[in-house]
Amino acid sequence: MGTGLEEIVRSRGGRPTEAGLHYGWIVTGVTCLALLVAAGVRSSFGVFVHPLQQEFGWDRSAISVTAVLSMLLYGGLGPLAGRLADRYGPKVVLVGGVLLSGIGVLASSTMSRIWQFHLYYGLITSIGAGGAATVTAAAMASRWFVERRAFVIGLTGAAMSAGQLMILPLAAYLEQAYGWRWSFAGLGLILALLILPVTALFFRNDPAEVGLKPYGVVIGGAEGAVPTESLRGTSLIEAARHSGFWLLAGSFFVCGYTSTGLIGVHLIPHAVDHGFPSLTASAAMGLMGAMNVVGTLASGYLCDRYGKRIPLALYYFLRGLSLFFLPMVGNVVELNLFAIVFGLNYISTVPPTATLTADLFGKRSVGMLYGWIFFSHQIGAALASYLGGLVYDWTCAYDWAFISAGILGVLAAGLVLAIREPTRRVPTASSVGIVPATAG
Repeated sequence: MGTGLEEIVRSRGGRPTEAGLHYGWIVTGVTCLALLVAAGVRSSFGVFVHPLQQEFGWDRSAISVTAVLSMLLYGGLGPLAGRLADRYGPKVVLVGGVLLSGIGVLASSTMSRIWQFHLYYGLITSIGAGGAATVTAAAMASRWFVERRAFVIGLTGAAMSAGQLMILPLAAYLEQAYGWRWSFAGLGLILALLILPVTALFFRNDPAEVGLKPYGVVIGGAEGAVPTESLRGTSLIEAARHSGFWLLAGSFFVCGYTSTGLIGVHLIPHAVDHGFPSLTASAAMGLMGAMNVVGTLASGYLCDRYGKRIPLALYYFLRGLSLFFLPMVGNVVELNLFAIVFGLNYISTVPPTATLTADLFGKRSVGMLYGWIFFSHQIGAALASYLGGLVYDWTCAYDWAFISAGILGVLAAGLVLAIREPTRRVPTASSVGIVPATAG
């Protein structure tokens, strides 16, 4: 039995123009909802540092081991999650990710030992978050969309940013009002009782499951196979022989280094060191998160309309320039200006990187290969989070860390420009292996 939404689509012949809404947008909405909550739960780590330290007397370094474990595991699982999504479909990965995230945070509400925090939150929750991530979203978009694919991936990236804006304050409120245990439990119940059933009921792996073709396929259009839209796959060994794979991985390494690892970890301490109140610094991070949503959505639109390579190079170049500016920030206006500029290209790199992976190596291997490219992102993030602190210990300032990151941003723009973006034609049903359904 299909869902009511599926029945509406089928009853109207399965044609998006007749049904009014292609089911791919329903799948996209479900994916965004799952990623929003999973990313928000994972980003709420900082809410629990002080409460756990006060109740158990754990060292901050011991608590931070959970954060390092989470960051590396989240990235390291990308290739596996992508491979599973390519082979078995993204639904099993997304549903499993939501389920494990819920189990992890619910179990965290019962912990009394530091090893339990490492296991429940650092391991189980991070494994779940690795499934409910952009890797799975990229696999979904490659199956359901031919047109607007970058925009769809942009939507999922924006959902993750929105999750940080929405779930983190909720976690903080629950912790202050009811204690850290109920905060963990509340987040777990949202995942288990709301997100899991919606994902399981309405997500579908492939348009054929609801009698549709991918969004953007023209049935009866001009012939001409499009290699990048075929059902072909590319192994990791084959991709490793292609310069585009390493150029994407190298630029995404810089993305993680300059964003999650450096700014995400060290911007607030840098601002406080320079006389900004912690509330002002946190507000700047919130402004940056809001700009993430705008920038990611705009990135998807620009990449669909103008290609991926030039916008992606521009994002890295502007990011590098903004990092050169950061050491000179001296007042609230300048801090917020940096937050706006940096926020606009914080996650805007995700849609062009994921869609270039699909264009270069085929839709059926985008999950696995983008997973490896995303792993390079997380390696860069972990390295920057450590090196940023090391630079501060050596120089009592972050200036050289920011300047070196700015240089890397400009270099990443050059790496992207060296990628040869494939030429695309308007896809037809035959070129993507789809047989038009007969009217019945």
